[in-house]
Amino acid sequence: MAAGDSFYITTPIFYVNDVPHIGHAYTEVAADVLARWHRQRGDDTWLLTGTDEHGQKILRTAVANDTTPQAWADNLVENAWKPLLKTIDIRNDDFIRTTDERHEKAVTSFLQKLYDDGHIYSGEYEGYYCVGCEEYKQLDDLMETTDGDYAGQLVCKIHSRPVEVLKEKNYFFRMSAFEKPLLDLYESQPDFVQPSSVRNEIIQFVKQGLADLSISRSSFDWGIKVPWDDTHVVYVWFDALLNYVTAAGYGVDDELFARRWPAVHIVGKDIARFHAVIWPAMLMAAGLEVPRAVFGHGWLLVGGEKMSKSKLTGIAPTQITDTFGSDAFRYYFLSAITFGQDGSFSWEDLSARYQSELANGFGNLASRTIAMVTKYFDGQIPDATADASITELAERVTVAADAAIDRFAINEALASIWELVDALNGYITEHEPWALAKDPANRDRLAQVLATVVHGLGTLTVLLSPVLPKATSTLWAALGGTGSVDEQRVDRAWQFTAGSRVTPLSAPLFPRIEQAATEGAA
Repeated sequence: MAAGDSFYITTPIFYVNDVPHIGHAYTEVAADVLARWHRQRGDDTWLLTGTDEHGQKILRTAVANDTTPQAWADNLVENAWKPLLKTIDIRNDDFIRTTDERHEKAVTSFLQKLYDDGHIYSGEYEGYYCVGCEEYKQLDDLMETTDGDYAGQLVCKIHSRPVEVLKEKNYFFRMSAFEKPLLDLYESQPDFVQPSSVRNEIIQFVKQGLADLSISRSSFDWGIKVPWDDTHVVYVWFDALLNYVTAAGYGVDDELFARRWPAVHIVGKDIARFHAVIWPAMLMAAGLEVPRAVFGHGWLLVGGEKMSKSKLTGIAPTQITDTFGSDAFRYYFLSAITFGQDGSFSWEDLSARYQSELANGFGNLASRTIAMVTKYFDGQIPDATADASITELAERVTVAADAAIDRFAINEALASIWELVDALNGYITEHEPWALAKDPANRDRLAQVLATVVHGLGTLTVLLSPVLPKATSTLWAALGGTGSVDEQRVDRAWQFTAGSRVTPLSAPLFPRIEQAATEGAA
């Protein structure tokens, strides 16, 4: 997309039935890096995140903890979910809660329109219901266990918990009417659902035939009331998905909505079906544009299992950031895992990559560059023309990383950027500034070598600022950069212009982590 375009990006809104783990943080960081990159490219960028607070699961969790659903949600939002954003340096523009008045009003308006236009009807439904998913399940979504506490029972394949058989009067959305329009959408916009593995799953699911969707519940009352029948509350997904338009001004601020919508949705692959099937069908029914794209990323695996509190594989983000820092958290998950595929987490891999890539690679490059300019030129950045080999590489890397971001290939963008890190470290080793400094006759060559390294390091500082906001802010100041690093055009990073002087770093950007500390974290 061209710089200056609107770029509205969202994370899912997360259930407040428990505290966040690194799986949630992974989604947040990915969306944040994409948003930061687009902001620094000059796009009109807006990042939305938030919490999903309605539904039977929240109600039961609150009752089990002897409190009200609203009090439970308020506590989790203020003491767990919003603090997560600070822990991992998320620069969101908005935070929506499904209990917000702005959301509830807009949901009511949207639902009434669909009802008035004939897209909703009443009926009776009986089926298997998973409280964890807040969704009725088909038989192929279930499996019969043979051992353990639930032996002989049908359990949800995602949560491994028994489903309930429910029969109740519900309101239904005529989703079956959108089977062909959805298939036409996937064909006409091949990039609408990404990556291709998720797209193929979605297409096969829709081709099997779509049933009408139950969109209300009458057996509990924690939710938004159906406007024409207050004995029903809105089905949690029909409520939750609407956050993306209610936060963007739907039904309230037409000018803002036109500016923001449509959005790019970053979600886990397990909820891609809701976003790529139900959500665009809802929007089509309302006469609104479908999202720009739905990207279903892979799962974080620990010990071969998907990250989950219920399976005791959940790791709190602070268990990592307290030892390695937020920059390392952000870098590790986005470089070590191919975005869009499942990826395994291990403390050993995190520690190894921190040491080799951040501390010894980028961090040491920064430290010795500034130290050499300080030692050999008294802190004055040499006024010399940088070697073309490095400046040309800096441009190629910038272009490649920018193109990778447009493909949501964050790990590929970082791999491209790291080509410059490795090249600069190799350049220093090859040209040995410390040896050049011993002979005054080599003064001009020494100036050129250090000017080249400073230029490359400045380029890296801009390119890495969406991923490593803390370290690059410190380094930008040390390089005498004008303004803040996040104000620099990331798509023109190779055009970096150095300040006049460097300022010594007071500490390494990525301090050595003692083995004992990492073992303690594990």
